[in-house]
Amino acid sequence: MVVYIDVIFLMNVLIDGALLWTTAWSRKLRYRPWRLGLSAAIGGSYAVMLFFPPLSFLFTVSLKFALSLLMLLTAFGFGGLQHFLRNLGAFYVINFMAAGAVFGCAYFWQSSSEIVNGILFSHDLGVTLTMLAFSFPLALWLCRHVLQALRRKQELTSFLAKVEVHIDEFASSCIGLIDTGNQLYDPLSKTPVMVMEAAQWGERIPEAWLVKIRRAEVDQLVTSIGTEPFVWQDRLRLVPYRGVNRNTQFMLALKPDRVVITTGSEQIEANKVLIGLDGGRLSSDNAYQAIIHPSLVNL
Repeated sequence: MVVYIDVIFLMNVLIDGALLWTTAWSRKLRYRPWRLGLSAAIGGSYAVMLFFPPLSFLFTVSLKFALSLLMLLTAFGFGGLQHFLRNLGAFYVINFMAAGAVFGCAYFWQSSSEIVNGILFSHDLGVTLTMLAFSFPLALWLCRHVLQALRRKQELTSFLAKVEVHIDEFASSCIGLIDTGNQLYDPLSKTPVMVMEAAQWGERIPEAWLVKIRRAEVDQLVTSIGTEPFVWQDRLRLVPYRGVNRNTQFMLALKPDRVVITTGSEQIEANKVLIGLDGGRLSSDNAYQAIIHPSLVNL
């Protein structure tokens, strides 16, 4: 087998450069192109060392890790321990995702390419370049969506709180989202309304009522109140609101004894609040089951 060291060097420089650039993009880092190029050249040079048997001691886990630190320092500098560790974490996540995409494409194409000691080799340069042309955009797309999802999840977590609703001896507990856009009040009493999934109340709410709540036919429940047994009938309220189509609709609400909201180490108890019942799911991934009115947590 004939090995072209210059081709291996250039190929790995391009790959390392793409990985470093993706790291900079994901972390929104400012960088100088020459430093990023120099860092990629260090990674490419490491690939060439594989062909020198006296340097085989360099291909150990500890030295590979040290090389990644050197590449990041060369490309982006230090900038503080926390900043550097985040860069390191992003760099490794992107590397793993890119490697997975390359392996997947190699398996799909039944390519003769292989990775030895973390270095890409190929017996067919044309196939390898085609494979990389597909696998790297795929890896970039995966990185972008995974990182965006993680950011959204992190941002969302800061607005989540534990909610406990107490009515007589009954208590319902769930996770609520503090939504500053929720400005729903009962127009008569000016009581803030916290929206909660009706499914959280189990069998306490009649099945026929749940069907009408899901169909947004709450106004028709007025005629059935009193015909079906309901232990909290005196706590029922109808709260008008404007739906997506800008038409006035009604939400069935309950008047609880108290609502306890726990955010971190802080616990807030509210007595003047209504619990509006929603027939669907408030979160597609079930991250929360209630929408907390901002006035209840003094936002």
